[in-house]
Amino acid sequence: MQFQIPQDVQRADTIIGPVTFKQLAIVLVGGGFAYAIYILLAQSFVWTVWGPPVVIIALLTLIIAFVKIKDMTFLEAALYFIEFSFKPKIRYWRQGEDDVRLSVLKPLPDEIKKDSKKEAELTNLEKRQKLLELSRKINEIDNPNS
Repeated sequence: MQFQIPQDVQRADTIIGPVTFKQLAIVLVGGGFAYAIYILLAQSFVWTVWGPPVVIIALLTLIIAFVKIKDMTFLEAALYFIEFSFKPKIRYWRQGEDDVRLSVLKPLPDEIKKDSKKEAELTNLEKRQKLLELSRKINEIDNPNS
């Protein structure tokens, strides 16, 4: 075989041991912030002043870089949680339409508004007739010989 074909193209390439480039970049940036705070505060204050911010930033950096939740990075899981929090919890389905995602920023499509108004305007007799027609069709599908 002349060329080797990579088998797992979804996996990130490792740089140092099991650490990927993305994780290394996150650690370097977070470590840089923690070190900058240490340099700024350590000359003038005791460790009780500069210690907590440095430790908090260092821990947060390590969590963002290395913690995985159900095979997702911590950052991905946090972004999915934010997206879940802001997206609407009710979905509308219409047969034959591909786009089931509705945006909070866009109004409802006119077809959905019209159908909901039509359903609200139906009388009980019309609702019964529609129900009987639907049950007749279902019976025809279930029992094609009768």
